[in-house]
Amino acid sequence: MTINKLRENKGFTLIEVLIAVFFLVVVLLGIISTTVMVINNNALSKTETTASTLAKDKMEQLKNQANRDYSDLAGGSDVDGIFTRTWTVTVDTPISGMKTLVVTVSWNWKGTNRSVVLRGMVSR
Repeated sequence: MTINKLRENKGFTLIEVLIAVFFLVVVLLGIISTTVMVINNNALSKTETTASTLAKDKMEQLKNQANRDYSDLAGGSDVDGIFTRTWTVTVDTPISGMKTLVVTVSWNWKGTNRSVVLRGMVSR
């Protein structure tokens, strides 16, 4: 083999390899940050779904109480894990003979207070 023949088969230079590695790292960091964001959003969605279910369950419990004239409905609160559930009963709202029910489920998500609110009405 001649020296000219060896120079034609150089392969990749160190600079080309470093540039390729740099682009690969940039792409992988983008994928990782997107994955972390998706995981956090999924966790928040799961928490919001749980809060909505707790609110719906309490609303159904209030509406299905044994005393059908709803005279024994009263506000209150309870705690279930990270969730605080409160409910209020307002008499003669929006019109006479009706009660407005408001169920609120609150929790803290990464330093931010969040809540789900359900409103309903029953007649006596």
